[in-house]
Amino acid sequence: MHVLVVGSGAREHALLLALRRDPEVDALSVAPGNAGTAAVADQYEVDITSGDAVVALARRIGADLVVIGPEVPLVLGVADAVRAAGIACFGPTRDAARIEGSKSFAKDVMNAAGVRTAGSEIVDNPAHLDAALDRFGPPGGQSAWVVKDDGLAAGKGVVVTADRDAARAHAASLLDAGHPVLLESFLDGPEVSLFCVVDGETVVPLLPAQDFKRVGDGDSGPNTGGMGAYTPLPWLPAEVTTSIVEDIVKPVAAELVRRGSSFSGLLYAGLAITSHGPAVVEFNCRFGDPETQAVLALVDSPLGQLLRAAATGELAGVPPLQWRDGSAVAVVLAAENYPGRPRVGDVIHGADADGVLHAGTARRDDGAVVSSGGRVLSVVGTGADLVAAREEAYRTMASIRLPGSHFRSDIGLAAAEGRISVSEGDDQAARDEPR
Repeated sequence: MHVLVVGSGAREHALLLALRRDPEVDALSVAPGNAGTAAVADQYEVDITSGDAVVALARRIGADLVVIGPEVPLVLGVADAVRAAGIACFGPTRDAARIEGSKSFAKDVMNAAGVRTAGSEIVDNPAHLDAALDRFGPPGGQSAWVVKDDGLAAGKGVVVTADRDAARAHAASLLDAGHPVLLESFLDGPEVSLFCVVDGETVVPLLPAQDFKRVGDGDSGPNTGGMGAYTPLPWLPAEVTTSIVEDIVKPVAAELVRRGSSFSGLLYAGLAITSHGPAVVEFNCRFGDPETQAVLALVDSPLGQLLRAAATGELAGVPPLQWRDGSAVAVVLAAENYPGRPRVGDVIHGADADGVLHAGTARRDDGAVVSSGGRVLSVVGTGADLVAAREEAYRTMASIRLPGSHFRSDIGLAAAEGRISVSEGDDQAARDEPR
């Protein structure tokens, strides 16, 4: 099987490494890739937002399966073009990808499916903003305002704040840019990311993970695309994961089928484990970054065969997934000034170490690997438990040099120290891992 992976981040690097372990995958290609993926797969330049361009490349190289990593090409319908060309594709249609591309569509689907999620309201007129803010934040019983861009924002279109002025400023900036604003009620409790491979109403969950969106230790600073993640979650009972699949993911998948928007690909449920049980924060239509880097480090089943089964309507026949023992931790190394405009072009030393996945990297004509984006590398550590996995990840991180770069030192720390717990009616978890 020749697999073409579309994308250029650490998520795609992780996908390639996991696909390489599948004995049925005998050729790997990536477009456009980065300095790290070039060592794993044949690399091609392509406009990943153009269905015609991706189809032309897939035909030229003889790809049997196309795996689309990022959300933008999925929302633009690139998977539709690949399927229309008769090539198996792992990734939802444009219609189904609205589960991420439009938060208002996702809310409508969840409400129809009877899935618990935050109360919400769409504001598309600045004249209605102040009244809506009064309904969704302090002092009306909520601990914070949650203000989101209704469309795609690469994880950085969200502000969660107890400061009304900050909430209003963010909402006003979105409205000024012509973007509708989604206001949500605040959900207490630690967040969980659960990836599920989905084919219509068939749902196969992967390991649950937790990611860290804020840029600084202790969940300080602005939101980012993600600064790290770990898996599995020692504090999350197995029955809670089962409940998420049965009571949340399967009903949403069934509702999409009912609407004629059947989902085929990776459905990512972002949840808060509140004092009243799991509630959906958001759905994404693709593998998450950086959770993928941690989760795929532990997968022991042949990934190519799993993704092909979903792409060809045969997921129901896949045997139970197998996982390696232990834990995995992914820590993101970010460029100076990220999540603002990042400094780029600096030489990276140590980027070829084991466990280092590339994202915002490029190779200069002289062979040096340089930074080319905000999130530059993901460093993955594995071990017998979370403590050992953290030690390995941060030991590798200490060997990497990039001027002005920064990373969080507390990825998975609260869980490793046993400071997260979940029990109905108890909001201790919310205090340990604030959102």
